[in-house]
Amino acid sequence: MMKGSCYKALAVSMLAASLLLSPFSSLVGSGAAAAASSTAKKEDIQLWIDGEAVSLSGPIVKENGVALAPMADLLNSLDVAYVLESKTNTIIIRDGSTTLTMAIGKKEAIVNGKTLALEASAALYNKLPYIPVRFVAEQLDAAVEWDAAAPKIHVKSWLYQEYELYTEAMEEGTSKAKLTATDIVDLYDRSVVMISTNRALGSGIVIGEDLVLTNYHVMEDATSATVQSIYEDEYAVKGVVATDKDADLAIIRTEEPLELEPIELSYGYQARKGDRVYAIGSPLGIQNTVSTGLISNLGYDGDMSYIQTNAQTDHGSSGGALFNEYGELIGIIYAGIDGSYADLNFAISAFQAAMLYDTVTPDMVRKAAFLTPSLPDTLVGAPLEDIRKLMEKEFGSVQTLEGVASFTNWEARRDAEGWLMLTANIDPLYYLYYGEATAGELRLWAVNLAMELNRMLPDDHIQVVISFERDYEFRPRDLKASEVTSLGDGRWRVRYPVINMQLKNQLYMETRF
Repeated sequence: MMKGSCYKALAVSMLAASLLLSPFSSLVGSGAAAAASSTAKKEDIQLWIDGEAVSLSGPIVKENGVALAPMADLLNSLDVAYVLESKTNTIIIRDGSTTLTMAIGKKEAIVNGKTLALEASAALYNKLPYIPVRFVAEQLDAAVEWDAAAPKIHVKSWLYQEYELYTEAMEEGTSKAKLTATDIVDLYDRSVVMISTNRALGSGIVIGEDLVLTNYHVMEDATSATVQSIYEDEYAVKGVVATDKDADLAIIRTEEPLELEPIELSYGYQARKGDRVYAIGSPLGIQNTVSTGLISNLGYDGDMSYIQTNAQTDHGSSGGALFNEYGELIGIIYAGIDGSYADLNFAISAFQAAMLYDTVTPDMVRKAAFLTPSLPDTLVGAPLEDIRKLMEKEFGSVQTLEGVASFTNWEARRDAEGWLMLTANIDPLYYLYYGEATAGELRLWAVNLAMELNRMLPDDHIQVVISFERDYEFRPRDLKASEVTSLGDGRWRVRYPVINMQLKNQLYMETRF
């Protein structure tokens, strides 16, 4: 999570290195077999990426009106990691938290596990792999513009779009007066509230007569909540009006009007690396604590634009406000890294909240209701297959500061002693590259899983084993004999537990990171 262009450069080199370790056999070569459609038309169309013309290794091709470009030309220009596996003619594209898979000649793609239909499939032309420009670019958060007069396809990466907005803001300049911390507090302290739910504690920003903006994770699984102002007035929450789960945002409605001044949500504000900012929230339940710091960084995590700041926050600050020196709301606090000396804290860019607010209708406000809990109240008596499916759906992945860690091949069974045994495998590449760096986050995921399992199955002895499993074409050394198994033909399988968790009211856990 939270990676910008530096992450993309790293991902390219790491994916290239992984070819030595992964089952990908090789890049496509002359032996690849895939027929290009006879309906395809080659046209003299230019491809521009981020304001520069791309020197194409083959002409743009149109298939059913859809423009296809040489895969390497498009993806290299966008600084994206990719592989084409020659045996299956499968293209795998990875960029930050996005994984896109498509096969030559097949009119569908899989994006982060979701299958999407394609108007035109990837294809081979003169032994070069071609991919649909608009579909692939937009899945990578790039904008695509068609200039019929040129003719030209202009693709703008998310980073280039940010650069354009930044340049525009700098050209416009600002004549606004800078405010002090006291000025910020005088203006907005009463408009930031504390939110208490039956599952969590957080903060919120008043944005309407009875509307409060907060984080999705503050309201997730909540069945009741209250909003408390600095005047110690409490307002019952009627429910959730709108959400953007990917951006971790939610708008909630109170039962009664708040009688508090709303804070304006805007698309136009100044947020530059190095600028001073002010945070107001309720860390550890200490209501409306104000802190100050700098914008340490700006970036994107998938579709979410974020602001990194060293303004101090803590648990309970989630949903609080981040202001710039001009009194503009620039972010909604949503995360921080515990135990870091660098004060690594993060806020969702305010324009994403403005986008969510623009979707709200009177009918949505009227129908405000709490979100459907993602987990049941109990699993007592549930079939093992239902438990397995629940683990796969609700605990199949965890978002970390280094991306998404996936857990696959879930199994559920009872052993001879009656213990409920839950097993899964961690994404081996993620574990090799990021396991140690995110050990704390993975342990927290495991502890949360243990708490939920104990809640749903309070009388059960439960063991959860998450394993690393990977096949190699050589025998790795310095491992226990039980951790390396011969598969024949010079191939070996390495498997060992990285999380071994056992519980029955108390928790025991071993980890290997």
